[in-house]
Amino acid sequence: MTERREPPARPTVLVLDDDPLPDLGRLAGRAEVVHTDEKDLAGLLPSADALLVWDFLSDAVREAWPGPGPRPSWVHTPSAGVDRLLPELSEGPRAAETVLTNARGVFDQPIAEYVAGTVLAMAKDFPGTWELQKQRQWRHRETIRVGGTRAVVVGSGPIGRAIGRTLLALGVEVDLVGRRERGGDPEFGLVHAAGALDALLGEADWVVCVAPLTESTRGLFDAAAFARMKPTARFINVGRGQHVVEGDLVEALSQRRIAGAALDVFAEEPLGESHPLWDVPGLLISPHMSGDTIGWRDDLAEQFLDNFDRWTSGEPLLNVVDKRLGYVPTT
Repeated sequence: MTERREPPARPTVLVLDDDPLPDLGRLAGRAEVVHTDEKDLAGLLPSADALLVWDFLSDAVREAWPGPGPRPSWVHTPSAGVDRLLPELSEGPRAAETVLTNARGVFDQPIAEYVAGTVLAMAKDFPGTWELQKQRQWRHRETIRVGGTRAVVVGSGPIGRAIGRTLLALGVEVDLVGRRERGGDPEFGLVHAAGALDALLGEADWVVCVAPLTESTRGLFDAAAFARMKPTARFINVGRGQHVVEGDLVEALSQRRIAGAALDVFAEEPLGESHPLWDVPGLLISPHMSGDTIGWRDDLAEQFLDNFDRWTSGEPLLNVVDKRLGYVPTT
């Protein structure tokens, strides 16, 4: 269990900057806010009581954390995933002194809407319609009826549940997969254990990955997984790029072993202009934007500030990550 250290009366909040900067006006007179870039982060960590990893796509914290001196008692990342901070924050003699929180809750519905939109776009062939329109071709086609199809959503946290609810509203049957089996779920009946995934893949029309990135989920979707899917199945990844063996996905799509895919995350970002994924047939690419709706940065800043209020008043922090698991446990 993480040991709680009370913050000083006027704590130092260190912010790993990204553009645009967060609006932290509510901290005026209450905290000393120090901004830093990746280069100076290591030297400033020992003087910080709290760290806001505003540049949540940076690996700088993981690289700087093992250095000398004390470390912040609270680290917050405004992202759902914490893989860029672990395992360094969870190992060593100082691990128990630092609480890690994340942005759980901010991205749930936006990502669910992205997935639902992607399902509709692929089922109704909106990309094909747009291409034919540009070519001024009137070509009638038949499309897929979404109601009655089946989706397997891998990841049973708040984002996965929001995806499942949204797909249920479209008439899709949803199998939710988590780490452990849980019966009697009020929305999905049964949450399947991870070990059930292989059998479920063969029944799915839509396979959606939104799992946390852990050692057990890294490379989860490889050639064997794609081989288990139906030739008419579509794959959607809004989790982490490392969930997918990208070469195996390229092969599966090129050989038409599955019907299509949509990727919002990639092993290396941004995706280079010469990357082979750009030319893969049946693949929809978006630049890690599925959860980024208008005003999302303001929502992230407000979430941090609300937790700051709790931190300084001695209340329990929200969205505390179990650093051994790599995510916020579902109660």
